Amino acid sequence: MASYLYYLLPAVGGYALTSLYFLKNPHILHKKKQTAFYCTHISHRGGSGERIENTMGAFTHAVEVGTEMLELDCHLTKDSHVVVSHDENLLRQAGQDVNISSLNLEELPPYKETLEVTFKAGHFSTGSDRNFALLEDVFRKFPHIAVNIEVKENNSMLIEKNSSMPYMFTVKRGLMLLLLYYTGLLPFVPLGESFLQFYLPQIINREYIPETWILRSRLVIFLIERLTLREGMFKHLRDRGIQIHLFVCNEEQDIEAAFAAGATGVMTDYPTLLSNYIRRHKQDT
Repeated sequence: MASYLYYLLPAVGGYALTSLYFLKNPHILHKKKQTAFYCTHISHRGGSGERIENTMGAFTHAVEVGTEMLELDCHLTKDSHVVVSHDENLLRQAGQDVNISSLNLEELPPYKETLEVTFKAGHFSTGSDRNFALLEDVFRKFPHIAVNIEVKENNSMLIEKNSSMPYMFTVKRGLMLLLLYYTGLLPFVPLGESFLQFYLPQIINREYIPETWILRSRLVIFLIERLTLREGMFKHLRDRGIQIHLFVCNEEQDIEAAFAAGATGVMTDYPTLLSNYIRRHKQDT
């Protein structure tokens, strides 16, 4: 047994030192990613706290107050139009228990007059624009604004319509990223993703009440925060050109916590709030 340890301990120590070295110096093994945009200010669903979510009115307002990226979701209608909507079923958004995939574009109902902000429990938004938007119209109106598209369904046709864009970690790939980090393998593995995007854990059960019962445990959220918000991992990803977006930050304390954790960008339902925060802190530096 002692003879095995004689060889094992130096090998493990050498592996750990090598991994740490390449973790801190990723440029030796990997070419830094160069995306066409670098965004600090991201508007969740177009800024759903200040206008009706995912409408052209919301996107226009967010751009006017200084957002650099519009986050949105899309689904495919029965007649194959890509429409911007978070939900496939329209009960929450429009008050009708019907799926987008069962309707033609012209049959889509308007949004409700007021909508609760998902990540700001008890708060509601409204706006004059209550129409569902076409994804192509968003691109046409905002050609110089980055658009973060979350495909909400496993639809090969829908994915093909957005296949040439840089992409982010899926949940499965995000778990693999954590496994690679904690086993020391991350510095040696190529990554195709350009963005890491996930919840800022401290908002859960305060700003956002999850449906999953296990996420309502303070201990679980504490462990998630400890396991995911790792300074060494975030720095390594940033050095490899991977942008880190934390969401959904609807209070100034959460915006501050996200940037302090190492986020390159923050996603919010309140684009005016985030713009004011960024403007103030630029003046302070």
